[in-house]
Amino acid sequence: MRERAPVRVIWDDCAVIVVVGEALVDLVIAPSGDVTAALGGAPFNTARACGRLGADVAFVGAISVDRFGGMLAAQLAADGVSTDAVQRCEQPTTLAAAELDEHGSATYRFYFAGTSAPSLTVPARPPAADVLFTGGLALVLEPMADTTEALVGEAAANGAAVMIDVNCRPRIVPERDPYVARVERVMRSATVVKVSDEDLAYLRPGATPLDAARSLLEVGPGAVLLTAGGGAVHVLTRDGEVAVPVPPTTVVDTIGAGDSFGGGFLAWWELSGRSNADLVSLDALVPAVRSAIQVAGVVVTRRGADPPWRHELAADWS
Repeated sequence: MRERAPVRVIWDDCAVIVVVGEALVDLVIAPSGDVTAALGGAPFNTARACGRLGADVAFVGAISVDRFGGMLAAQLAADGVSTDAVQRCEQPTTLAAAELDEHGSATYRFYFAGTSAPSLTVPARPPAADVLFTGGLALVLEPMADTTEALVGEAAANGAAVMIDVNCRPRIVPERDPYVARVERVMRSATVVKVSDEDLAYLRPGATPLDAARSLLEVGPGAVLLTAGGGAVHVLTRDGEVAVPVPPTTVVDTIGAGDSFGGGFLAWWELSGRSNADLVSLDALVPAVRSAIQVAGVVVTRRGADPPWRHELAADWS
């Protein structure tokens, strides 16, 4: 096998938040069997949430030139997300089937072979970042996963904060051990890792969620945000832990809730003027998590990934 040449990233114009990963189309399948096409992809949703909340955000991903791809690119622009670093490609748009149960929870099946999202390569002139965000399929599908790992390493080397939303997709991981090894490599460059109890069951089988989250701090990140559906969000740093409650709400479905949590967290951080150095401070992290919970709480009351605009939140949100 031919060895890959070392990847060298040359950073260009700065955006405060740079989101790297997949943009795709969800085929949302209701319990009744009704199917609706919706724009999605975890990083795509996160970038949209950042943009709608007023953050300076750019998206780095591969998007098809087909009609679905045109809709994805147009939606990013409409939500205030820079698409200057988007790679348009000839492959058809990546698809995901999101099967909803009677409680609105989604189970995903992906159709990615020969499609757009995995084709992401290192941009010749990617935007520089104060904060780089990635996760999900961006750590699984090649060559996108190699590209993402290179961008994470370079961003961290250039002094940017890195946030990883692990967002495991066991159904499409070809080999567990190499995948877990990659996740841990990018965690070494991360400032903040967001992880769910379901992610940890895959990454650290047999451990309790809190013990597994504590073990991630030993890998490298300064803070871990542990989510558990409608349960409290645990904020963990090397200096302590805090459980932030999640208010009860009526759930329509959970599509995009975790992604919007990440977008809400990042947007609030930027708009509040916090320093990246404070991303390891419990006192600073807790209000950011509360604000992220508010954003996710809006999304679950709507059908599909539909993050709120800033004016839909409380006046004192940021």
